[in-house]
This record gives sequence, C-alpha cells and structure tokens, in this order.
Amino acid sequence: MAEITAALVKDLREKSGAGMMDCKKALQENNGDVEASMDWLRTKGLAKAAKKADRAAAEGLVAGKIATDGKTGVLVELNAETDFVAKNDTFQSAAREFANVALTVDGDVEAIRAAKTAKGETVQDAVTNLIATIGENMQLRRAAKLSVGQGAVSLYLHNKQGDDVAKLAVLVALEGAGDQSALAEVARRIALHVAGTPTPPLALTAAELDPAVVAKEREIQVQMAMESGKPKEIAEKMVEGRIRKWQEEVVLLAQPFVMNPDQTIEQLVAETAKETGSPVVLKGFVRFALGEGVEKAPEGDFAAEVASMTGQG
Repeated sequence: MAEITAALVKDLREKSGAGMMDCKKALQENNGDVEASMDWLRTKGLAKAAKKADRAAAEGLVAGKIATDGKTGVLVELNAETDFVAKNDTFQSAAREFANVALTVDGDVEAIRAAKTAKGETVQDAVTNLIATIGENMQLRRAAKLSVGQGAVSLYLHNKQGDDVAKLAVLVALEGAGDQSALAEVARRIALHVAGTPTPPLALTAAELDPAVVAKEREIQVQMAMESGKPKEIAEKMVEGRIRKWQEEVVLLAQPFVMNPDQTIEQLVAETAKETGSPVVLKGFVRFALGEGVEKAPEGDFAAEVASMTGQG
C-alpha cells in the first residue's frame, strides 16, 4: 500500500475542500491515488447532500451581474441554512460564479444548474460539492434575466454582503435609443425605487398582475365589504373601487416615485424620453428578496443540532 504522507493529505484537502480526516481516509481507501480519492470524496459528498436535502434553506445570498455591454442583467438566489454561511468567502464566490454562468444561458434556473462553471463542473455539481464542504443544505433556488436591444439594464443591491451579493437585489430594463448612460442612470434609480418603496410592486402594469393574486385580493375586499353591512350592490361597487386603488398601489408604472412622490414611474419614463430625445420603454423589472416564500424552520432547530453534535445538548 502506498504511503499516505502529510503532503499527500494536504494536496487532496486543497483540491477537494474536504476535512483532513476525510482526505486521509479517502487516500487510504484508494491506495494514495489522488484522482480516485477525489471521486471517493465526491461520492461521499453526495451522500452527505442527500441527508441534508430536507432541511430548510432560507438564508444565503442574492447575486447580481450586468454584462459588459450593459444590456443584459441576471439575478440568482443561492440559499443555505444559516446566515453565518452566507458570510463565507467560498459561498459568496460560488454565488458570483453562478451569476456569471447565468449570463451565458437563457435565465431558466434548470438551464443554469446544467451549465458548466469555469472549473468545468456543472452548477448543480458545484452546489453538491459546497454542501459536502460546508456542511449545510444549499440550493440554487431561482434566477432571472433581463435584456434589451437598445438601452440599459441596471442593478441595485441592498444590504450588500460583499461584491455583487446582497440580501435584496433588483434589475430594471429600460429600452431606448437615446443616451445610454442616461438610460442606465434612470434604470438604476427605478431599481432603487423598487427596492425601497413601502409597497413592493407585483407587476409592471395592471394587465400583467397574476390573476390568482387579483382574485385573492378581491375575495378579501368582498369579505370586508360584506362585514361592513352595506347592501350588495353598494358593496360590489366598493370592492371594484378598492381593487382599482390596490392595483395602483402594486403596479410599478402607477406608483409614486420614491425620489419624487409627485411623479409616477410612468411619468418619470415619459420625462426621460423627452430628455433623451427618443422613445423610452420600461421593459421589465425583477425583485429578489432573500428567502421570500421559503418556509423557515423553527428558531433553534439548527442550534440544537450543533449542540447535539458537539455533546453540549
């Protein structure tokens, strides 16, 4: 059997990111063959990942990138179990790398998972290896991509945790043939609005609102009107009026601009068209707030697990 030297263990540890004892055992199992040991560790990592897959991953980061031409932008959300891991340099580098990969595909999260990183592994394999190395459940949960032919896509990161990563990120796409730097700046200001407005917009226009969301709001308003004791015909008129008002509150183009509440976003876009001397269209926006919609585990679950592992429970 080949001698398992400290240098060999160190080399495998640096290549794999696995623990020292795991690396030593891998080399012992594979007669000192580093490549075979890498495969052994990866298989072991897959087993670890499977055990952790049912644990809630609602922490992590949102990474954002804008292409060098300024006409395409992407967001990806990489989740982990704890905020502590989100501060890990390896985790942050992975989030940035996945955003870079997202620029090369169509924006679908499954396409990103299947695409390859600069190291030649798929994004999904990279996530699996992260799980094995760091020891928490993780997932590339969602992604989005916006592009324009002419104009600009701008990114705003709120509560930044490092370069290109944050807890909240917004992309805004403005299409127009005028001054591209001016369009990029207005797009950035609209992105800041989307991040900071008290009522986050749900759609660009009323026609683009999710019918299920509108139906739910209507149901709530009908119930409230019925409880007010008004006659049915008056209650129905009340509901229609309230629905219109609600739509104005959650539709981006109708919202008062946070930097100038006397002006709506639609008016800001029209003003920008006049200033740049060319038609301007707000093509779209994406807002990712970390962990939104993820059911979080009860407080203390993960801490209790750590305590039990260290014999302190």
